[in-house]
Amino acid sequence: MTISNDKIRQNVRNRYKRIALQDVSASSCGCSSEVGCCDTQADRNSVSEQLGYSAEELKSVPEGANLGLGCGNPQAIASLKSGESVLDLGSGGGFDCFLAARQVGETGQVVGVDMTPEMVSRARQNAEKGNFTNVDFRLGEIEHLPVADQSTDVILSNCVINLSPDKTQVFKEAFRVLKEGGRLAISDVVLTAELPAEIKNDLEVSYSGCISGASSIADLQNMLEQNGFTQIEIKPKDESKAFIKEWIPGANIEKYIVSSTIQAVK
Repeated sequence: MTISNDKIRQNVRNRYKRIALQDVSASSCGCSSEVGCCDTQADRNSVSEQLGYSAEELKSVPEGANLGLGCGNPQAIASLKSGESVLDLGSGGGFDCFLAARQVGETGQVVGVDMTPEMVSRARQNAEKGNFTNVDFRLGEIEHLPVADQSTDVILSNCVINLSPDKTQVFKEAFRVLKEGGRLAISDVVLTAELPAEIKNDLEVSYSGCISGASSIADLQNMLEQNGFTQIEIKPKDESKAFIKEWIPGANIEKYIVSSTIQAVK
């Protein structure tokens, strides 16, 4: 079964449109509609604490920015510094962007890119609510970034690159926009075993739900190397199986995917 790249993108865009418009039954990465784990902000915060965010971080962002998505905390490995320029791939409601904005300060700049217009609108509204003046949200695909060459110090992403049907192009673009010495700080899922056909070919739940689009560690390493990255570190987090198994209860997907940190340098 072959699914076109455009069909994948349209399906992902439609799903995240529903999430942006607060249809919690459409919850994706980090949440499952079957268990209703993201019905309230308290639920979403609870999920985020499991992913490694502190209570202080959760309180520091505008209400509605944290949608309970993701599969880790890229901030924890980013080592952001005052004055740096940061790019978030798949910025959603702006959660990671707002946390990064506080770390880089007024002399720094954060850009969030998302392909869903409703998400960009939501993030911009959140920025206004939180009075964030050093954050900019742009509509675009992560395979074709609306960002200038060599303009970025750090690229963040949280459980989004797996959703792309052309990951090699994502890393090519990431390399283009990073400055020399710029770095990747990514949380994403990686494939640890071959997925059963019924999960792999489920576009609505498995692909849009950050499962069947996952790549193996070897494939990710190869894509990063081919695009010029060095100092590559891909570290699976076995403890993530505890929350991943709830994404599709009863399907045992924790046997096939695991959350991982992905770091590399240009």
